[in-house]
Amino acid sequence: MASSVTPTPLLKDELDIVIPTIRNLDFLEMWRPFFQPYHLIIVQDGDPSKDSACRCFGYMVSKKKYIFTIDDDCFVAKDPSGNDINALEQHIKNLLSPSTPFFFNTLYDPYREGADFVRGYPFSLREGVPTAVSHGLWLNIPDYDAPTQLVKPRERNTRFVDAVLTIPKGTLFPMCGMNLAFDRELIGPAMYFGLMGDGQPIGRYDDMWAGWCIKVICDHLGLGVKTGLPYIWHSKASNPFVNLKKEYKGIYWQEELIPFFQAATLPKECTTVQSCYKELSKQVKAKLGKVDDYFNKLADAMLTWIEAWDELNPSTQLANGK
Repeated sequence: MASSVTPTPLLKDELDIVIPTIRNLDFLEMWRPFFQPYHLIIVQDGDPSKDSACRCFGYMVSKKKYIFTIDDDCFVAKDPSGNDINALEQHIKNLLSPSTPFFFNTLYDPYREGADFVRGYPFSLREGVPTAVSHGLWLNIPDYDAPTQLVKPRERNTRFVDAVLTIPKGTLFPMCGMNLAFDRELIGPAMYFGLMGDGQPIGRYDDMWAGWCIKVICDHLGLGVKTGLPYIWHSKASNPFVNLKKEYKGIYWQEELIPFFQAATLPKECTTVQSCYKELSKQVKAKLGKVDDYFNKLADAMLTWIEAWDELNPSTQLANGK
């Protein structure tokens, strides 16, 4: 579709766009053709020392079923034909079609136009499961950690891969929050981006933490997570020396955090996102508290987050049978 054609609004009354920003809002002008029909929640903080984890405040106060979130340095990307990519429309397509976490389809997303299940794919699994999260990617500046930024300062991502994949059950992934959409009713209570930023011993792991938590919970509840399309244009590389200061404990700690999440299991009694998240917070305190006292505080904050979520979203409580 040519960029001059106004795209058809999808779910305009069911979706909020959440944007954390420390800058002005001029970047939204480029997104106007795609965002105009939607309600935006801007979480603005003029202090650059704060962390983009503040975006989860928007997740909590939203009253819509779906959330799309981007960073304020993310612009509209172009596909290989030179047309503007409607990232929001692709995220909606991802969320409204099932995921296939239990058996990998070698043609990737079988529900996309022009694709299907390949020979040998079990018919009993072809119905798929509800998709809770759609994780998009980035052209230009890749989402690298500080050490990789330092050794590859000029590297840019120019590869447009026309694919959407379901992340298999039992497989963790590094979730980036700057081009992300999710079904708030299915997984919203677990989308807490943690204690991060100024005054905390760690930063730039807010989305990673949420991603590890939601993946364990999605696997337990039989929900799907997709990654791949859509692409956005990530315009600005953050300072790698500043990033290293924020990340260095996380880089060290993740060698224990990832095995923890890989081994985490939830009891069958946990049938709601809230109950799963509360159980996960107990395990964080029991097993990660010995790594650093920060994780005891984080476990307490996870419980506070759920209490606040349920207070602001009583309908979610009732829907989940709590």
